[in-house]
Amino acid sequence: MRLYAIISGRVQGVFFRVNTRKKAYELGLSGWVKNRWDGKVEVVCEGSKEKIDLMLEWLKKGPNYSKVVKVEHYFDVKEEGFKDFKIVY
Repeated sequence: MRLYAIISGRVQGVFFRVNTRKKAYELGLSGWVKNRWDGKVEVVCEGSKEKIDLMLEWLKKGPNYSKVVKVEHYFDVKEEGFKDFKIVY
């Protein structure tokens, strides 16, 4: 399963990407996370439905110092076959 999410709020400059990567490793997910030009964070990750659901719940809260206001997301069955989880710049 694949999750595509856009996270809004105070999500840049608060170690959101680093903590998202850490959570993805913890859950065994692959994919990437990046800061967007509009102040939002974009996440694409793949794994089992159970693990993807756990990641989505975590994204709704975010790490300490962040303030998540909104998470727009959708699921897909398409897989890219990512080898690990990266921070994209």
